[in-house]
Amino acid sequence: MPNDVTDSAQTPVRAEQQSPGYWRVTFDNPPFNLYEPEVEAALVAIVDRLAADTGVKVVVFDSALPDFFMAHLHLGRIAEFGEGMPTWFHLVDKLANAPFITVGSLRGRARGIGNEFLTALDVRFASREKAVLSQLEIGTGIIPGCGGIQRLVRLTGRSRALEIVASGEDYDADTAALYGWVNRAVPDAELDAVVDRFARRVAFFDSEALRAVKEIVNEDAPLHGAAELASTHRRFAELLARDFVQQRLQASGKASPEAVYDLELNMGERLGPRQ
Repeated sequence: MPNDVTDSAQTPVRAEQQSPGYWRVTFDNPPFNLYEPEVEAALVAIVDRLAADTGVKVVVFDSALPDFFMAHLHLGRIAEFGEGMPTWFHLVDKLANAPFITVGSLRGRARGIGNEFLTALDVRFASREKAVLSQLEIGTGIIPGCGGIQRLVRLTGRSRALEIVASGEDYDADTAALYGWVNRAVPDAELDAVVDRFARRVAFFDSEALRAVKEIVNEDAPLHGAAELASTHRRFAELLARDFVQQRLQASGKASPEAVYDLELNMGERLGPRQ
């Protein structure tokens, strides 16, 4: 039986051991898997515990919600994360330098900080039919402030990163794979099996060799640290504080639940110009 290190009834993130060396971390914060302070606290506790376990070789991150991997940051609660969101930057830095391989299994929408989390992982597999990726911020007058610009440039190159961020559009898995945004787009019916096969194969191999591989890759393609990303986050905060941006956020907060759900499903279309 898998070893569960969290109480799934009490936390929006849970972790279960699938086999020796192989763990799966699942986001379960309905209805949209918003990135909220409770999500961050649970995620940090899990990552800290896994990073301290020398037997962990591979960790898969997925979602219990079929339509949402992680919708975006809960902007209405941003003050609760602290100025500069220091815990977020510590978290993704820890994942980047963790001794295990991190894998994103993408089914549903990963927009804003959801995509920023996904791109902070080592490997990404996406459902061809159900994955949606986006840096949506431009549609509300702000910019990706949690590393999305820098990681997209690293993964996709300058021109494609500019396309993604400046358009704010939704992208499908096939396009994301073509761009290098995800490793592979696979049929939805095969996604779980593909990810599980990869993770079990990685977990079979020697820990020290896996650690060496990740360290060498990180040396050859250096990652952006929290200090390097701080100036971008400050620009994000300045743009967010503008009156018209706050007015838009307040207006969206008054929408009906049905309108909010429609917006979250179709964000790329709804935030753009009317066709």
